Amino acid sequence: MIARPPQALIFDFDGVLIESEYEGNAHIARYLSGIGHPTSPAESMAKFMGLAGDEFIGAIETHIGRALPDDFHAARAAEDARVMAAGVGAVEGAIRFVRALPRDLPRAIASSSTTRWIRRHLDHIGLADDFGDMIFSGREHVTRGKPAPDIYLHAAAALGVPIEACAILEDSPVGATGAVASGAYVIGLCAGSHCDADHAERLRAIGVDATASNFPEVARLLMLSRTQPGLRNL
Repeated sequence: MIARPPQALIFDFDGVLIESEYEGNAHIARYLSGIGHPTSPAESMAKFMGLAGDEFIGAIETHIGRALPDDFHAARAAEDARVMAAGVGAVEGAIRFVRALPRDLPRAIASSSTTRWIRRHLDHIGLADDFGDMIFSGREHVTRGKPAPDIYLHAAAALGVPIEACAILEDSPVGATGAVASGAYVIGLCAGSHCDADHAERLRAIGVDATASNFPEVARLLMLSRTQPGLRNL
């Protein structure tokens, strides 16, 4: 448990606030299996979750032992367009948790996804107003994305809160690596449908300060439920 309530919260996005991790990795697994490299969604999540840009492509090409076919990017773009149109639902308990936070508690999103993706799905789950302009992308706002800590440090600076006084919610090993390196208090969140029985153990091995299987546990770990009736009743 944290020594005192945090002065700010920094959220990862995919797998923390929305249920996009399984769906996205299932698509990658289907594609790779279709080109002769049998891959399960679980394998895709273990190897690629939380990566973006060149790191993402490099990890896939290392996995299959060759360059990706030219149509991979078109296939991913088509899948992203489909998901953008349909919208992705929230992780269980995420909406209630965010809406119960004290209005004066600074919060931000620090994600490997694009700001366009984040804003679309925040609109879809009804949390756009809860984050305002405090939405940051490792592809757009910093030179080094996750697993570097830069995007978390950028978010803390934008919030005007020392990183040591922030708490970060992360679900992926890649993201947790950067979060731990940032110096914040880090909770490894295992609430999404993509988290298997060993997920918390993998995050603890990275060095997160605590793990939580749901948002009520997050509220207790951050001591927020002691002062906020809405969080006590999650």
